[in-house]
Amino acid sequence: MGRKGVCCCCAALRPRYKRLVDNIFPEDPKDGLVKADMEKLTFYAVSAPEKLDRIGAYLAERLSRDVIRHRYGYVLIAMEALDQLLMACHSQSIKPFVESFLHMVAKLLESGEPKLQVLGTNSFVKFANIEEDTPSYHRRYDFFVSRFSAMCHSCDHDPETQTEIRIAGIRGIQGVVRKTVNDELRATIWEPQHMDKIVPSLLFNMQKIDDIDSRVGPPSSPTGGEKEENPAVLAENCFRELLGRATYGNMNNAVRPVFAIKCTCVFGMCTRKAAIPNRHLDHHRLWDPNEFAVSCFKIIMYSIQAQYSHHVIQEILGHLDVRKRDSPRVRAGIIQVLLEAVAIAAKGSIGPTVLEVFNTLLKHLRISVDFELGDRRSSAGSATFSTSSKESDERIVQNAIIQTIGFFGSNLPDYQRSEIMMFIMGKVPVFGATSQSLDTSHLGDLGTRRIQIMLLRSLLMVTSGYKATTITNALPPPFLDPLLSPSLMEDSELRQLVLEILHNLIDRHDNRAKLRGIRIIPDVSDLKIKRDKISRQDVSFMKKHGQQLYRHIYLGCKEEDNVQKNFELLFTSLALTTIELANEEVVIDLIRLAIALQDIAIINEDNLPMFNRCGVMALVAAYLNFLSQMIAVPAFCQHVSKVIETRSLEASYFLPETIFKDKCNCL
Repeated sequence: MGRKGVCCCCAALRPRYKRLVDNIFPEDPKDGLVKADMEKLTFYAVSAPEKLDRIGAYLAERLSRDVIRHRYGYVLIAMEALDQLLMACHSQSIKPFVESFLHMVAKLLESGEPKLQVLGTNSFVKFANIEEDTPSYHRRYDFFVSRFSAMCHSCDHDPETQTEIRIAGIRGIQGVVRKTVNDELRATIWEPQHMDKIVPSLLFNMQKIDDIDSRVGPPSSPTGGEKEENPAVLAENCFRELLGRATYGNMNNAVRPVFAIKCTCVFGMCTRKAAIPNRHLDHHRLWDPNEFAVSCFKIIMYSIQAQYSHHVIQEILGHLDVRKRDSPRVRAGIIQVLLEAVAIAAKGSIGPTVLEVFNTLLKHLRISVDFELGDRRSSAGSATFSTSSKESDERIVQNAIIQTIGFFGSNLPDYQRSEIMMFIMGKVPVFGATSQSLDTSHLGDLGTRRIQIMLLRSLLMVTSGYKATTITNALPPPFLDPLLSPSLMEDSELRQLVLEILHNLIDRHDNRAKLRGIRIIPDVSDLKIKRDKISRQDVSFMKKHGQQLYRHIYLGCKEEDNVQKNFELLFTSLALTTIELANEEVVIDLIRLAIALQDIAIINEDNLPMFNRCGVMALVAAYLNFLSQMIAVPAFCQHVSKVIETRSLEASYFLPETIFKDKCNCL
């Protein structure tokens, strides 16, 4: 018998599944898959599912051999056959076949040929979309997570090939996420070792997007072509999908890699050593400027479930603590990110982290002031540009903190805002304060003053828009006493902030804007002042604390460093007290206070400068003109009008329009 006859005889003895597999491969790979024989193989696999594992093993054997021999045409045919078998077979016996399939996909991904990597990715994505009848309790995707993450960092010299591989890597990650989330073992994908590879790989590609503004809102619906051709857009949508699937138990694992990860370039893509601690936003210096960091966290906040927002805020606060000794601009960048996150979280659920947010921000406010003063002390006697620049940068940090505190506080419900007001006021260092106040003993007088100003500015923003039903709720004694403390009267700016905070809390009908600026108002009725009848609770408050308010105003007028703004705020304080809190008894007390203020200027026991004396006289004139029209007592109105008319003719420097227009008139 000839050699050909022997071969034919041997072929007939081969198992049927091998013959069916061999028949789907043509002599010339360019002819493609033999469809008729593929149908026979599919029918055989469906009819005898117990043979699927052998079919898969034999296909894997052939594919491995073809990959080694660079017979890529047959590789394409083998993968096409595998895809068709996967789509056709949905039985419990498919599991052993899947193992062979995944082994073949791994072989393709390990090859150095980009086309094979893309081919393997496409097959894996098709597999990921298949819903299996029963869960697989032993299958893991560690290799695929690592390999797809590596592909996301492709640095191929050909830009088109590089983009193609990166897109394949992102689609592969998306497939892994979908497959594992739908599996019973979905918790495995959320393990830190997987998230530390997946999240940085997506962020790496998202950095390449051109239009940052396109990412700052809720998820959009990109066109199919844009989604497939742009790695940045595809990575962003995959990132949104990943975060949207995160639950309470794994939210931190999904967000933390944005800050702290291990080096993801351990897949042959770079020369850095594995397991070197790395932070994505830190390593790429994305906090200054922080446009990408801001847009990234906006994506996170819009993608996660609203009830988990506080997890993200906690992570940002924790990272701020880690970076507390970094440059001011880096810290300011992190705080701005926190502000954006809070702005979005405030629309939903902020969670139990309210006091933690404020406590952390106030702590960093003190640290910033400490750094600012430390730089100033170290450069005493040598005013260098770098030092002044550092001080300016620290002011940026402080302003960012105050803005964040104010925005956060203004979005809280009133019952929480009152707690925050008490919390911040308790941190202000004043004489006789409790141990809860910020420790400024090592900062000196200048540092204490800076802390006081910063905290009062924060408090001013938190109280903005606060409307209490009664003044007692707005100004309880534990809040009012330290606010009116003599410790907060030693500086002109401090007194201004205290008065502005009082205005926020006393003005419950938004009349303050109508009273802006100290002046003689010809007809108060033109202002259309809004007011209600004084409540019993407000009357009781004035009986208990009225003298405390009057004393604060009286002492505030006696300070030598008063400027025009101080007098304007004192006038507004008197006017708002008249509108919101004045019954007949309070009106009498206010008239007595005005006369006592006038005596300060006339008697001048404190040797005040002439401008201050004229300013006090102008303040009294402006207020009594306002008060006389509010209470509408004809004789009182006539007397006040006559005095003002006389002053305008003989002593115009006792009127606000003159003294505050030109200070030299009183000298």
